[in-house]
Amino acid sequence: MSLSNQRYVGLDVHKHYVMVAAVNAAHEVVLRPQRVNLTTLPAWAKKHLRPTDEVVLEATGNAWYVHDLLEPLVSRVVVGVTQQIKLIAAALVKTDRKDALTLARLLAVNMIPPVWVPPLPVRDLRALINHRQRLIQAQTRLKNRLHSVLHRQQVVPPEGELFAQANRAWWLALALPSGEKLRLRQDLTQLELLVPLIAEVETELHRLSLADPWGEQMPYLLQLPGLGLLTAMTVLAAIGDITRFPTTKKLVGYAGLGARIHSSGETHYTGGITKQGRRELRTVLIEAAWVAVRYNPFWQAQFQRLVARKEPNKAIARMLLVVIWHVLYQHVADRHANPEKVAAYFLQWARQIKAPSQFGVRTATFARQQLDKLGLGRDLTQVKLGCLYKLPPSSLPPANDDGANPA
Repeated sequence: MSLSNQRYVGLDVHKHYVMVAAVNAAHEVVLRPQRVNLTTLPAWAKKHLRPTDEVVLEATGNAWYVHDLLEPLVSRVVVGVTQQIKLIAAALVKTDRKDALTLARLLAVNMIPPVWVPPLPVRDLRALINHRQRLIQAQTRLKNRLHSVLHRQQVVPPEGELFAQANRAWWLALALPSGEKLRLRQDLTQLELLVPLIAEVETELHRLSLADPWGEQMPYLLQLPGLGLLTAMTVLAAIGDITRFPTTKKLVGYAGLGARIHSSGETHYTGGITKQGRRELRTVLIEAAWVAVRYNPFWQAQFQRLVARKEPNKAIARMLLVVIWHVLYQHVADRHANPEKVAAYFLQWARQIKAPSQFGVRTATFARQQLDKLGLGRDLTQVKLGCLYKLPPSSLPPANDDGANPA
C-alpha cells in the first residue's frame, strides 16, 4: 500500500460518543471529523475502517471497550495517556474535532506514548480492588461521622470494638437531639450494610488468589513480610505482567517511588518521590513497608540505616518493590526468607481461602505445597500459628541451604 493510502485514525472518546478523524502519511485529512454515537460505533467501524488502518485513542473511561471493539478490525490500536500527549493537554483551543485530528497527526509521526493494554483478568481484578476501596472509604467516612458525635457530646466510648454489633444498643441509647439521633441511627444502619458487602468482595479476592493467572504468583509475594493476601492481590493487579518491566528501575518509576531529580548546569539536587505512577501500588507498598519494619529484623535494620534520610519509610517501600521484582521476575525465594515464618504466612493464606472446605486440601498440606514451590523449608516438620500444625514431608530433595535463592 502506498503511503498516501495509509490512514491514521484519531478517536476522541467521550461518555456517549466518539469524535473520529483520519489523516494519511502526508497529514492530509482523509476523513473529516465526525461524531459517532457509542451505540452505533460497532456498525460504523465495520463499514468505514480498513484492516490497514492505525487507530489512536486516549485512556478514558470507555477506552478499553473501544480498544477491544476496534482491535480485530484494524492493524493497530494505540492507547495514550492525555497528560503525556502534550499537544492536546497544553492546547489553548480544545474542541473534539481538533483533538481527534491532533491525535491522528501525532500517530502518523509516531509521537503517541502508548500505555500497556491490560488483559481482561487484570482489568477485572483492578475493578474489584477499586470497588473494595470505595466500600472501605465509605465505611471510614461513616465511622468518622460517628466519632465526631462522641467528640461533640463529650461522650466517653465503651471498651472494646466501638462499632461491634454488641455496642449498637449503647449508640442508640445516647441522649442526643432528635435530628442528630436520626443521622446517627442511619449511619449505624449504613455501616452494618457495608460489612457483608466488603466481606463478599474479600471472599471473591480470596478465591481469585488461587485462580489463573494469580495463583502461581501469589506464593512469591506472600513469602515477603508486610504483604498479606489483599495487599499481594493489589500489587499483582497494579503490575499486571511483570515481564513488561525489564529492570527494577522501570517498576520503581511505574509505582512513582523514584526520587525527583533536578540537574541543570551547576544545579543538582534530589527531592521526594515523584508520585507519578499507580497510586494504589505506591500506597499499599508504603503500608507494607511499615509492617515489615515493625515485625521483621532485616527490614528493621534497613530502616535504622536509613532513618536519618528524608522519608525513610518510602525508601523501604522502594526497596521492598525491588525485592518484589526479583521474586516475581526470576521466580525465586527471597534470600532473607525465614522458612518457618513463610510457612506461617501460607497457613494464614490457607485459613483465609478455607482450603479444607473449598478445595479439599488440609491447611498444613496447602502450606507445604506452597513452600515446595519456593524450595523452602524442606526439613520443616511443624509450625505454630495459634495451634501446632504438622507439615507433611516435602516432595523436594534435601538441600544444604534450605533452597533459598537470592532476590
